Amino acid sequence: MAVSSKVAGAGDTDAARCPYRLVLEHVTSRWGVLVLIELLDRPHRFSELRRAIGKVARVSEKMLTQTLQILERDGLVHRDAKPVIPPRVDYSLTDLGREAAEQVRALSLWTQERMSDVEEARRAYDEARALKARAS
Repeated sequence: MAVSSKVAGAGDTDAARCPYRLVLEHVTSRWGVLVLIELLDRPHRFSELRRAIGKVARVSEKMLTQTLQILERDGLVHRDAKPVIPPRVDYSLTDLGREAAEQVRALSLWTQERMSDVEEARRAYDEARALKARAS
């Protein structure tokens, strides 16, 4: 996400040529993936979302806030602030966000299903590199 904030403020020419790259970065970022997948089930309040994501990885309040703002700006997340005391803010997916989240979840499920194949490929690669290193 650091790249996107630099680009958003600086008017970088790469971003102007490939604006989809920024959206892809936001959707596939470490926290973007977790937020999108979590919001697929139902809307969450900020603290609920932080706890749910915290089961997978620790996210700071600042990082979660930035991620939600970026996804909201991209039109993927809707922020609903209710004028009550204490304030209540709910986050949910827009139609566009739901579409992106379903794609991200499909990739996540594929990764889980194919992890044994990836691990086998890694072992084969490492063994081949070790043999090559010993031969030289």
